[in-house]
Amino acid sequence: MLEIRNLFVKFSSYTRGLRRQSVCAIRSLDLAAEAGRVVAVVGQSGAGKSLLAHAVLGILPNNASVSGEMFFKGAALTPERMKRIRGREIALIPQSVSYLNPLLRVGVQLYRAGLLNGLSPREARKAAPSALERYGLSGGVCKWFPFQLSGGMARRVLTAGATLGAADLLLADEPTNGLDAAAARETLAHLRALADEGKAVVLITHDIEAALQISDKVSVFCGGVTVEEAVAGDFNGSGGLRHPYSKALWASLPGALFTKALPPNGSSPPDAGCPFSHRCALGDEECRLRLPELAPFRGGKVRCLHA
Repeated sequence: MLEIRNLFVKFSSYTRGLRRQSVCAIRSLDLAAEAGRVVAVVGQSGAGKSLLAHAVLGILPNNASVSGEMFFKGAALTPERMKRIRGREIALIPQSVSYLNPLLRVGVQLYRAGLLNGLSPREARKAAPSALERYGLSGGVCKWFPFQLSGGMARRVLTAGATLGAADLLLADEPTNGLDAAAARETLAHLRALADEGKAVVLITHDIEAALQISDKVSVFCGGVTVEEAVAGDFNGSGGLRHPYSKALWASLPGALFTKALPPNGSSPPDAGCPFSHRCALGDEECRLRLPELAPFRGGKVRCLHA
């Protein structure tokens, strides 16, 4: 349903001397999401996970430039098409609760979300209370303003709004942040149910262990690069992972081996080699200069010269 090939996202800015500079935030990013499946996008903060969702929706700031290929249902995602289907065929569960309008009651915002998602006015009016109840909130919350919500309640309102209509692709950006364990499980279970109904779900998260509970496939990002695609079963500690970064990320989790902390994020020169090369035990000069293609390997895909 969604296919992204060799995506680049760059941001331009000006220094104090009015010299223009360009920062490459995403480079060589590939992703595929199929109907009926959940693909989890994982990686450290700053890996480009949220930027991916904003690029697909065409809501990056004006100083961003995008290159590469993006397809939705087999047709190119042009800026004009993004604007036309945004909220209708592709819905976003945003990471920040600031996406709620502080001046409008929750019910009004859910009603507007329902209209954007293709519901009729009558359907949108009826759907708002039931959508809240699906996420453990009473229909009376429709009368509240955002300042009356806790962080977890606000996140559930955002999730309810994104899932109101008939969007075929859901981009869930950290949907469980601020939720207690029970609410987080319910939210993830609902995303899994939506996929089972035929929707494609892209789950962007730093919580790998939670993502593995509902995901069919995992895409690992490092420094704006897709370094590996794996099935969820490869994250089992038995050597199923392929890229050194994926292995280090998994080993650093408390619920996994917890052998050592993952090295902090660093930066590689734009358009250069592997973003993990300067922190990798296998990294050499060729790794720092050349980034290979994302290639099939052992039942998944990996972008590594030493795999």
